[in-house]
Formats: sequence, C-alpha cells, structure tokens
Amino acid sequence: MSLWTPGGDHPVPPRDTAPAPAEEPPASDDLAPEDQAQLQAMQAEMEEVRQGLLAAPASVVIANHAMGIYELAAIHLMSEQPRLVEASLAVDALAALVEGLEGRLGDAEPTLREALGQLRAAYLEVRGQASPDANAG
Repeated sequence: MSLWTPGGDHPVPPRDTAPAPAEEPPASDDLAPEDQAQLQAMQAEMEEVRQGLLAAPASVVIANHAMGIYELAAIHLMSEQPRLVEASLAVDALAALVEGLEGRLGDAEPTLREALGQLRAAYLEVRGQASPDANAG
C-alpha cells in the first residue's frame, strides 16, 4: 500500500509491523566533493522552501492542501470504477477542514465551501449510478 502526495507515492508499512528505522544520512565528511556540493544545494533549497512556507499565511497553505484533498476525492469519484469508500473519506476530510475551521480560512473559504458542496453532490450522483462493487474501496 502507498500514500499519494504531490511529491509522489510513498510506501506505507502494514499496521501490524513497526516501521523500519531510518538510515542515518552519511556524514558530509564521508562524501565526495561533488556529492557535498549537491547535498549543500539540496539543503539550501529545502531551507528556501521552508522559509517560503514560513512567510505564507497558514490559511493559504491549508487552503492549498484542502484543494489537494478535493482533487483526491474527485479522482476517486471519476475513475472508471468509482471508489466510493475512498472518495467518502476524502470528502469527509475536506469537510472537517472547511467546517472545522469556519471563519479562519481567509479569502479561499468561499471557494473551499463551494468545492465541498460540489463534491458532496458529485458523490451522491456517482453513488446513485455506481455498481454494487464500487463500495469495495
């Protein structure tokens, strides 16, 4: 099983096993000069992204993630074989954000509220048309 993120799929270990311990990154002293330069460039890029997130209002970052959840629900609803259980979870997650943070999502809140309404309507429509095995996940 894997978890989809905008950065790609990430494996998820089964629930009954402990996650593997993370490998320690090599000490930069152990790296070749070109690898050290690449590592420093990656670290600088990560710090730039971190600073960009820090500068952005949290409401903007949360709204961006909420739109990702919207897209996740839509993907499950629009697939050849709709995956209603998965879509329902994504719709509920979006609802938890939009309704749970009411009045705190800034300028994006009306758009997110409308998106949630559209997803709920689409879910009901797809559920009404779906074959019985669509609920299998």
